[in-house]
Amino acid sequence: MTTPARLPFAASERSSVGIEWELALVDADSGDLRQVASTVLDAVRPPGGGEHPAIRQELLLNTVEVVSGVCRTVSEAGADLQRAVDEVRTVTDPLRVELMSAGTHPFARWAQQKVTDKQRYATLIDRTQWWGRQMLIYGVHVHVGVEDRDKVLPICRALLTCFAHLQSLSASSPFWGGKDTGYASNRALMFQQLPTAGLPFQFERWDQLEAYVGDMLHTGVIDAFDEVRWDVRPSPRFGTIETRICDGSPTLLEVTALAALTHCLVEHFSTLLDRGEPLPTVPPWFAQENKWRSARYGMDAIIITNAAGDEELVTDAVARLLHDLEPVAERLGCAAELDAVRVILRKGASYQRQRAVARRNAGELDAVVASLVAEMRAGRPL
Repeated sequence: MTTPARLPFAASERSSVGIEWELALVDADSGDLRQVASTVLDAVRPPGGGEHPAIRQELLLNTVEVVSGVCRTVSEAGADLQRAVDEVRTVTDPLRVELMSAGTHPFARWAQQKVTDKQRYATLIDRTQWWGRQMLIYGVHVHVGVEDRDKVLPICRALLTCFAHLQSLSASSPFWGGKDTGYASNRALMFQQLPTAGLPFQFERWDQLEAYVGDMLHTGVIDAFDEVRWDVRPSPRFGTIETRICDGSPTLLEVTALAALTHCLVEHFSTLLDRGEPLPTVPPWFAQENKWRSARYGMDAIIITNAAGDEELVTDAVARLLHDLEPVAERLGCAAELDAVRVILRKGASYQRQRAVARRNAGELDAVVASLVAEMRAGRPL
């Protein structure tokens, strides 16, 4: 038997929040991806050297990631992201490069993209080969602080009951390599091809997680815990639960709306634990089916809502959840951001808006890129 890994869970303030938003760098004229991340990162590097605290490199040279600080409210985190985006634009605008976010670029070819020159990325590509090279995908990650390690795994399991809500609302990757895939979120199914990505194991106890990580380290599957790329995972280094469910969101309104929904869910489940109430769960096979249904059908998905196997249209489930979470949002100071989820219900998720643009333009996907660029500039769905 291998030795379990020790995973100390950092102290963090309850329901603190942080957001990471991956952005594509696209040519202002052709709409295709531009490999200029190094230029951007060099230009924004602090005077003393090192990494910019809010603008980070990613796997591919067509991508930068903007990150918020550790915030008390989602609106604070959103303001951090906006400042970082504005700073990136001081470099990209003169280069005739636009910013865009969606789960995938509608027509770019994965084989033409360059990988960032960093050992961890080279190792990933060497190990995962064809699937790793295809990771031309963008996401939004949300961290929520948890004050007690014993709460982490129960809350992670409970979040899987709302997985489809978040994936359907954020779905923004219907196109891949110039073709309509028939999926709302092609990214969701692409990303899970990596060996430690996809749905998490539903561990009951922290020592089970440590035993798993010990086995993975011992057998060389990972070199560090952050190479476990689950859709919902503990982040021991930060003392948070991290959700990696959402496709890249085209607008700050959607990013903060989805972050508010995540923020409220974690706090809601934490409160139920304080009261000694059991948290909802679904069996792994229902979680897996919900992930597939929401990736395939998006806002038209009929999802499995509980362990009994009851089903409901995801938009009805979201509407009910928003109502239930209103008091939590008031307490967390994100009522306006949570209410913005209704904008997505009203205007459609990004995959629906992208398909509508493609239909209006005889299937021309450069028009879809132009619409994503315009929405990014506007900060809201158009």
